[in-house]
Order: sequence, then C-alpha cells, then structure tokens
Amino acid sequence: MATILKNAKIVQPDQVFEGSVVIEGNRIIEIKKDPNPMLAEGIDLGGQWLIPGVIDTHTDYLEKEIAPRPSSEFPIDLAFHYMDVRAISSGLTTVLGAIRVSEERKTSGTIWRRDGIALAEEYERLAPISLARHYLHVRWDTNFEGAEERIEKLRKFSRVGNIVYNEDIPGQRQFRDLDEIARKWSDRKGITKEEALAELHERIEKNSKINNRPLVKEAFGGKIAIGSHDDTTEEHVIEAKGMGATFSEMPTTIEAARKAKELGLWVTMGAPNYYRGGSHCGNLSCHEALAENLVDILCSDYHFPSMLGCLVKLIQAGDPISHAVNLMTLNAAKSLGWDDRLGSIEEGKIADLVCFRPEKTFGFVTKVWVDGELHFDCGKIAHQEPAFA
Repeated sequence: MATILKNAKIVQPDQVFEGSVVIEGNRIIEIKKDPNPMLAEGIDLGGQWLIPGVIDTHTDYLEKEIAPRPSSEFPIDLAFHYMDVRAISSGLTTVLGAIRVSEERKTSGTIWRRDGIALAEEYERLAPISLARHYLHVRWDTNFEGAEERIEKLRKFSRVGNIVYNEDIPGQRQFRDLDEIARKWSDRKGITKEEALAELHERIEKNSKINNRPLVKEAFGGKIAIGSHDDTTEEHVIEAKGMGATFSEMPTTIEAARKAKELGLWVTMGAPNYYRGGSHCGNLSCHEALAENLVDILCSDYHFPSMLGCLVKLIQAGDPISHAVNLMTLNAAKSLGWDDRLGSIEEGKIADLVCFRPEKTFGFVTKVWVDGELHFDCGKIAHQEPAFA
C-alpha cells in the first residue's frame, strides 16, 4: 500500500517546489508538483520542508554517550540506543560513527575508545535494530606496525562506510604545539613536562619511520571510500591522493583545502565549525572555506543538531536552498558511492525523508522516514509559515 506525503515544500538537488511524494515499500515511486493540498488522501505535512535524510559521514558522538565524563562510563547498548535516537530526531538517517584503529596502548579512556575492533563488533550487533542507518567511520592511524592483522579484521565487517587516514605523529597537523601537548601529557600522566617532551620525541622518531597507508590502499582502494584527516600542507593532500584518498576532511588550512579541490577530492568540514562561526581548536574556518567554494560536504563531527542548524543558517545567509541541502545529503552520498539509492528525493530512490520546519537557530524535526517507514514522529505538525524568500 502506497503512502502519500502531501502539502510539502520539497527540496530536490536543483529545485524547490510545493508538492507531494508517493512511497511504496521502501522506494519513492512518484513526485508531484503543486498538487491540491486539500485532497483527502495522504499525510498533510502542513507546508513544512521535506528534504532527503541527512547523511553524516563523520561523527564522534557515541563517545559522549558512552562516557559523558572521563570517569563515568555507561553500557554500550544504552549509549548506542540514545545516540541513535538523538541522530534520528536531528534528521540524520545515515550515520557513520567513528572507531579508531591503531596500535594497542594502555591509555586513559573507555575500552571502546581504545579498541576500535571491539567497538566495530558492537556496531555490527546493534545497527540492524536501530532507527537510523549506522555504518563505521574508520579512523586509521597511519603510523603503527602490525597493520596487516587489523586490516584482516576489518575485512569481516559489513558496515565499513569509509576509512580515513589519521597521522599519529605528535606535533603534526591539527595539534602542532609540542609544548601544549607536553603540558597535557604531564597533567594526565603525573610526570614532569620535561619527561613528557622526552616521551613525545621518542614517539615522533618511532612513528615517523612507519607509514602503513599503502597497505590500506591495497586492501580497500576502489572498494570503500578512503579519505585523509586534518591535512595541513599541500604535501599532505598530494600524499593522500597518491594513497587512494578521494576526500579530505577537516583540512586545517586554506592552502590544504585549495589543493584538495584542485586535485578533485571532496572537501568535508564540520557543521559545528560553521554553526559556531569557527573551528573550536583554531584551525580553518568553515565560513572562510565556503566563501571560496571549497566545501562539498558538512558532517556533524561531534554535534548532531548542528547539521540542520547549519542548513537554516546557510539559507538565512542567502545560500541557495538546494545547494545547502546537497552539502549534507547528495554530496555525502556521492562521496561514499551511494548516490544511486540515497541522497536526494527522486523517483526510484530509497525513501529516507525528513520533514522539518526552520526555527530561528535550528531545524525543528517533526517526522523522519527511513526505508519508507516512519521512524520518528514528534506528534506535532504546525502549518509552516514561509520562512525564506
């Protein structure tokens, strides 16, 4: 039996119009422009916005549900469920959650933060019963020995969405101030700053001799989207491209972002960076990158509500509505190789849909469909007054 969603402001990749969407099974089978909203048949969306389900290519959010305080840890089942609920209520229908793969170290933090393979196993167990569609965002440390064993373990997982090179050499990329790193190590480990600096230099020397990117490229290149994180110099981007990367996420400088675009890589920036007006750690501003048309994709990074919050702010700032929506839907799907089925409201595609109304500083999500099924309903549909010219 078909489901009709009527009286909606529908956003497609290149146009916006009043209309209705017909769903059968898990697919969109028909899209109608300017239908009569007074028709009895169908779910009246009250003139609200209807966009494709948001695709989040990078989030660390689960860490906050597992351990909202450094010394407070909660069960993985509870943490995953409430992460899932928060995602779907924020309009995110496809979420790539971060796991870290690196050498084994006895560091502070939960087991899930230290052991990415164990966390990946939990994703495999919990994702099939979730509200949103969940995959793995593999944060791959590029400077540890024994990578072959981890690669073989990753091969068994069915939910690897993308793999991102995360260089593990202190003083490089995002965190370049060794004195600041040493101070934090000193406080955390209860050692002197001089001892911390000595440990840092030892790790720099060791890790600089290892580069396991070629192993990742050989195993996953052309099969799973590969990216590079925190590119800072043009050389970083050139190396990433040579190692099979098709996207650069969170470049820390405008030079790196420009080089990524020049080489044909997708550029991903964090939605909180745009929403808050700058990087929380003083790196490249998303506003600055967008001004040069250097941003292709926005991800939640660590804050789900920032995605639709950014959409509202972008449109308020004069960004074309379809372009703003594409930054968190179609472009993300293209970067993952999933745009044949996800990322836009088009006939034949999977019915992942989000109904929301724009408020002053955020998007108020009222209904969300995943695979054609209603997975979120706030129980309140207020007829939407025109919010944008």
